[in-house]
Amino acid sequence: MKKKLFDVLRFSLFMGIGLFFIWLFMRNLSGQQKHEIFQSFKIANYSWMIVAFILGIFSHIARAARWKILLNPLGYKPKGANVFMAVMIGYLANLVLPRLGEVSRCGILARYEKIPFNKSFGTVISERVIDMLTFVLLFLIMIFTQSGKIQVYINQKIYAPLQQKFAFDLVGSGYLTLLLIGAFAVMVLTIWFIHRRFSHTRFYQKIYSLMIGFLEGMRSLVRIKKPFMFVVYTIIIWILYLLMAYVVFFSLNETAGLGLDAGLAVLVFGSVGIMVVQGGIGIYPAIVAETLFLWNVPETKGYALGWLIWASQTIMIIIAGIFSLVLLPIYNRRKYDKPGDHSTENIVTLPD
Repeated sequence: MKKKLFDVLRFSLFMGIGLFFIWLFMRNLSGQQKHEIFQSFKIANYSWMIVAFILGIFSHIARAARWKILLNPLGYKPKGANVFMAVMIGYLANLVLPRLGEVSRCGILARYEKIPFNKSFGTVISERVIDMLTFVLLFLIMIFTQSGKIQVYINQKIYAPLQQKFAFDLVGSGYLTLLLIGAFAVMVLTIWFIHRRFSHTRFYQKIYSLMIGFLEGMRSLVRIKKPFMFVVYTIIIWILYLLMAYVVFFSLNETAGLGLDAGLAVLVFGSVGIMVVQGGIGIYPAIVAETLFLWNVPETKGYALGWLIWASQTIMIIIAGIFSLVLLPIYNRRKYDKPGDHSTENIVTLPD
C-alpha cells in the first residue's frame, strides 16, 4: 500500500510539474497569441505526424535489434518480437513513472525468454551509456555549428536581462568567473561531506551500487560480438529520432522551410526537457518555442509545433505500447502451446 501511494504521489508530482510549465508559458501570452496557437492546431497538416509515427516505430525496431546484440554475448538469443514489444512496453511504462520502463522490459524478457533480470538490466545500462555519449556528441555538434545563433540567444534572453536587472557587467566585472569557481568548490565540498556523513547508510550504499553497475555496464560493451552493427543501429536510431521531429516541421507553413540544423537543435534541447520532466509534458513545447526563436519563428508557432511533435511521439508510444501489452501474452501462448507453429514469429523480424 505504501509503495502504491508513493507511486501515485510521484506520478502526481511529475504531472504537476508539467502542468506548471504549461501555466508558466501561457500566463504571459495575450488573448490574441493564445488564439494563434489554437488556430495553428486547426490548420496543421497532420499527415506529417503519421510519418513521424512510422519513423518512430522503425527507430524502436532498430533499438530492439541493437539490444539483441548486447544480449547475445550473455548466451541468449531472444525472439525479435518479444524484444521489440518489451521495448515498447518499457517506453509506455516510462510515461507513467521514471525508470519504470527499464524494469518493465527486463522483467518481460525474464518471464518470456528466461533471461535473468540482473543480466538484461546490465545491458540496459550499457544502452543508456551509449545513448548518453551519442547525445553529448550531438550536443557538441549542435553547439559548434550553431554557435552564432546561440550567442545571440544568450545575449538577448539571458545576459541582457541580467545586466539590466543587476546593473553591472556580469562578464567584464569578473563575477561570472568567481561564480563558476564558487559553484565548483561547493559541488566538491558537498560530495566530500555526503561521503563522510552518509557512506555507512543503506541509501548511500544503494547509490554506490548503482554507480558500480553503471561502470560494469560500460565494461560489458567490450564483449559485443558485432560492434559494427551495434554502431550502425545506434546511428540509425538517432537519425530516425532527428527525422521524427523534423518531418513535423512541414505541418506548419512557418516552420516548413527550416533545415535539418533547426531539427537537430530541437532534438537536442527537446531531449533535455524530456530528461528534466517525465515524458516532457508541458516543458517540451516551451523548449521548442524557445529553440526556434533562433530561426525567428514566432513564439506561438514554435509552441504549437512543439505540441505537435510531442503529441506524435507520445501517441505512437501509447498505441504501440498498448498493442504490445495485448499481443505479448497471445504471441507467447501460441508459440509455447504449438511448438511447430511459427506463424506469429514474423510479426517483428530482427537480425540475430
